[in-house]
Order: sequence, then C-alpha cells, then structure tokens
Amino acid sequence: METLQRTPLTLELLQERLKAPTETEGTRLVDLRRLEIDLRSENATFRDQFYRLIQTQLQRSTLPLGLDLSYSLVRGELKMSDLGIRTPLYGQTLPPFFTEREQAQLNRDRRRLSQVNQLSQSLLLQTQLPPLQITVLRGSLNLVQTQFEGFVNFTNTFFLGRVNAQGARFEQETDWSEARFSQPLTLSNALFLREARFRSILWFDRLRANQVQFGASVTFQNSEFRATGSFHQSVFQQTANFTRTLWQQNADFAQTRWQSAAFFDRSKFAQALFLTESTFEKLLSFRQAQFDRSVNLRGVSVLDQADFGDANFASGVHLNVPDLQFDPRHASILGNPGQIGAVLSVPTLQGNETLLRNLVQNFRQMQQISDANQIEYTAQKLRSRQIWQRIVGTDLNTASTEQLQRAGFSAKQAEAILQVRSQTPFRTINDVLRLEAVDLATYVKVRDRISVGRFASATGWLGDGLKWLGLSLLLLLTRYGTSFWLIFGVGIVGVAYFGLVFWLIDRVRRRYPKPILPDRIEVGWILSGFSVITIGGLVAMFRSAEQPMLTLFCLGLVTLPIPLALVALIYWQGRYHDLMDVSYFVEDATLRQLRFLIGRLPVIPAYPLFRERYMPILWKRRWGWLNYFDFSLNNLLRFGFNDIRLRDEHVPGLITTLAWYQWSLGLLYLALLLWTLSRTIPGLNLLIYFK
Repeated sequence: METLQRTPLTLELLQERLKAPTETEGTRLVDLRRLEIDLRSENATFRDQFYRLIQTQLQRSTLPLGLDLSYSLVRGELKMSDLGIRTPLYGQTLPPFFTEREQAQLNRDRRRLSQVNQLSQSLLLQTQLPPLQITVLRGSLNLVQTQFEGFVNFTNTFFLGRVNAQGARFEQETDWSEARFSQPLTLSNALFLREARFRSILWFDRLRANQVQFGASVTFQNSEFRATGSFHQSVFQQTANFTRTLWQQNADFAQTRWQSAAFFDRSKFAQALFLTESTFEKLLSFRQAQFDRSVNLRGVSVLDQADFGDANFASGVHLNVPDLQFDPRHASILGNPGQIGAVLSVPTLQGNETLLRNLVQNFRQMQQISDANQIEYTAQKLRSRQIWQRIVGTDLNTASTEQLQRAGFSAKQAEAILQVRSQTPFRTINDVLRLEAVDLATYVKVRDRISVGRFASATGWLGDGLKWLGLSLLLLLTRYGTSFWLIFGVGIVGVAYFGLVFWLIDRVRRRYPKPILPDRIEVGWILSGFSVITIGGLVAMFRSAEQPMLTLFCLGLVTLPIPLALVALIYWQGRYHDLMDVSYFVEDATLRQLRFLIGRLPVIPAYPLFRERYMPILWKRRWGWLNYFDFSLNNLLRFGFNDIRLRDEHVPGLITTLAWYQWSLGLLYLALLLWTLSRTIPGLNLLIYFK
C-alpha cells in the first residue's frame, strides 16, 4: 500500500471535525480522512472518548450523518456497536429521528426476527427473552484504502447508507456477521489478511467485491443476496464457505481463483451463476444446491473435484461448460447418476471435442455409464449439426458478399470478412469474433448458418450427406446406442406393424369367385392385439426419445413405403394359384418351444424332408392371429415362440420379397440392439463379443 502522510488523531482534532462535517455527493460525513487513529487498550482514555463523542454526534444529528475514514490508519479494535445508534429490533417502537424510508427498511428485519424470537420462546418455554438490539448507522461509511491493524467488528449492524471499503486493508480478523446493508457495499480491491466472517448477512442492494484478495478463510454462510453479488477477479487463498446462501439476483464469480476448497452446499440461485474462466485448485462443492437458472462454467479450470451431488436443477437448466479444462486422471466431476450428464451442455463440437472425451472418461471411471453415454450422445448430436452446417451453411472462405449478408452479416462486416480471408483463411467459425467489426450478438445470430471447410466437389458433398443421414438415424432410433427402451420400443412397433401386414396378405386374399376372408371375430382379435402391442412400443418411444415425433417419422420412412408398395402390387395383380385355401406360413411341427433363431431364414428349404417337418399354421383358431406376430418377431428380433416361416412353393414372389425385406431390416435392428445393450449394461459387451 502506498505510504501516506497521516496526522495523529487527538480529542481536540476530533471535536473540531465533529463540529464541521463535510458533504460529499449529497451525504453529510464526519471527516476522519488521512488520520492515525489509536484505539489500542494502552490508549483506553482516548478510545472511550472517541466512541462516546462520535456516537453522541450521530444521535444528535437530525439528518443522516456518516463517517469517512478513507486513507486512515486504525490501530486496535474498531467496534461499530460503540459508534452507531443502538436500536431495539422488536417489541418497541423505533426512535422518532428515523425517516419513513429508514423505518420501513428496519421493519423488514424486525418482523423476521420477531417471528424467530416467538419461536425461540415456544421451544425454550421461556416467557420473555431480553430485547435484542441492533447498531444502526444512518449515514454512509467510507473506508477507501483504510488500513486496519486490529480486529474490525461490524457485527449486528444495519447500514442504511452506502459502505465503500474499496482498497481497504484488513490485517486482522474482520467480522460482519448479522449485518444488514440497505445500499451498495463496495469491497473492490480490498485485502483481507486474516479470517473474514460475513455470516447471516442480508444485502438489500448490490455487493461489489471485485478483485478482492482473501488471504485467509472467509465465510458467507446463511447470507442472503437480494441484489447482484459480484466477486469478479477475486482470489480466495483459503477455504471459502458460501453454504446455505440465497441469491435472488445474479451471482458473478467470473475470473476468480480458488486456491483452497469452495463450498456452496445447500445454496439457492434464483438467477444466473457466472463462474466464467475461474480456477478451482481444490474441491468445489455444490451439494444439495438449487439452480433455477443456467450456470456459466465457460473456460473454468477444475484441478481437483467439482461436486454437484444431490443438486436440484430446474427444468431446462444446464451447466454450460464450453472450454472447461480438467484432466480426468487427476480431477473429477461428480453428480447424481443419470442427472449430471443430462445437464452438462456445450454449444458446439468445435473446440470442445477433448472436453467431451474427458467427460466420458470421467464418468466411466466412476461407473456412471448412463452419464457417459449421455455425454457421448451430446457429442454425436453436435457432430450431426456440424455436418449439416457444412452441407447447407454459408462457407466463410468461399461465400460472396451477398451470401454473407443473407446469412446475417452487415455489409461492413461482410467486407471485413472478405478482406481478412484474402490474407488468412478462416479455420473455425469462432475466428470471426477476432474481427473488430463482428460483435458477439452478431456471432450468436449467425453461428448456426455459417461453416468452414465445406466440400466443393459433389463427391464430398454426397459423402457428407450420407454421413449425416446415417448419424441422424442412429441418434433418432437409438440415441446413439444410449437408450435400450428407445430401440426396444422401435422394435415392438415394427413387430406389430409387420405382423398386421402379414396377417392381411395371408387372410384377406380375394372376394371373387370364392371369398377367402377372415370373420369379424378374427378381425377384432388381430386389431386389438396390434393396438396393444403398438401402444406399448409407442409408450417406450415417447418416454425415451428426445424428439419422439421425429423418431416415429424416421421409423415410418424405413417401414412404410416399400411394404405398402408391395402390398398394393399384390392386390392389384390378384392371386389365382394353387394352394389358395392354405396359409402361406408354416411352422415346425416337431418342436414347440421358446427359441433364439439368430441364423434362421424366412423361407423353408425346398428339400422334401423339411416339408414333412413343417405344417401350415391353423387359420380357424381363436389364437391363430398370434402366429403372424410370432413370425414378425422371428424375422426382426430373431426370437419367438415357434419356428414359423414361409412355405417354399406356390407363394407369390412379392410376398417372399416382403418377408426378406423385414428379415434384412432385422439384421440391422439386431446389430443396433446388441450395440445398445453393450453400451448401456456394463460388462455385457464381453458376453456379446467373446461368448
């Protein structure tokens, strides 16, 4: 701290200053600047007179009167309770010198503490507790670059005016517990060399604690921030305790450095929490914290552990972690299994691929497979978006001025892009932020419409298109192998649909000259069975899919066009061949058991001895409709209650084509199912691949 010329404060000088308060920005202050104030025990006579004279002057003043200790040196303990006005918290009326605004502010706290007192009386069975009092400072308190060599005691004080302690130096412990701040408190650039206690404080206005250095432990436990609290670029060298704090407005901890553990357990954040570009060298704990808005963790460095165990996230709330730096070999991110992976979010894949891989490794090391899969699903979803942008987006390196303007850039910004790329091509879309002409708002507006590295050739464009299509199918039908219930629901709907189609072509053959049609009872049974199975599959899909309608549309593209075209051709051509009165489907009559039919083909061999083993399924049975779903189950899942296939003679080729089409889809489906199982059930991949 810069060496200042200070004048020792005497009683005569104090009385002189008390008689002539200064006025700064409309506030009356007792001018005690650039003084050396000795309040040590060996100077007890002066200390007692110091407190008595100031307190008397503050009480006599009809208008709010504050203190200005800026640039002064205070030796010994400073007690605000001996300076301010002692006021009862409840049970008595407030002194008449308080203005209506001041009384309203005090009554806010009096009502709350009165309820606490009544509760204490009921629990302790006491008839009366001694009335609590609070110290009130009506005017402002200026402590700009004030140096405190002793203990600073501001406990149980209600500051009705501004408190400005910018650049103050606290060499011993400071205690602000139970304080109330009606107007802003400024601690920017302050230095706390010993423990600082801010327990159970209520801020009605903004707290500015930017670039503060806490050299020892600090606690804000049970404090309430009704306005924004800002700790931008502050340093916490020892343990920081923010447990059970309530933040009704934004909490700004951007670019802070935490050299020891930081605890935010059971805290509530009603608005945004900013931890941008902060560094946590030890434990960061948000256990049982509640987040009503998203948390910004962009560029944060986690060197030990970040714990979000049992945290409560409101709907749509995310932990935004782009550019998060952590090494899963030495650090870890903890959270509730199945929850933490879903709330971690990054806007783009570019620049975050290493982060996503580290997150996957982190959760796999902790056996949180669902969270690891969720992160991988997020990564592939971003990859799909990146490929799509490369296909349809405006390429920064090749687009004309008109194309850049259509993408959302202004004419000036487009010209700046053309000028820069003529010297150095853009490598990523983030490079546009380096241009002075492009602001963040423009970048956010256009980042989904621009791309870098778009293929100029038709072959490259086609390859990107196929890659995007295949990845999109994996994301929609299986969540990239992370949701068993989704792929299971897709399979169930497919089984029901093809079962109904096979029943239709087998039982509804013709009306003339001799009808071959099912009766009404059979129609009722098949439609009921189809409805039940389909609803079960749809429930599984809608509960598991991120975009269930799009998933259903994708399933329809695979299962509807070709089968419906084949069915239409079958009925358009008509059927007049041998064995018209016998089912096209036959079953193995030698065995009746539950089977896995991995290698089974949909049509029986033409060898005569095989024909003797297979008999046509029975039509006129109440349960006969189950055979069609069994055949569909065999074809798609390679699993069924009986070995049902198509006969090898007198079957229209279109029907055989339909059976082979479903069988081919079954190969792909079974591969996806086994892949999903291997990723969702730990250790099952060993059973699948090495059995």
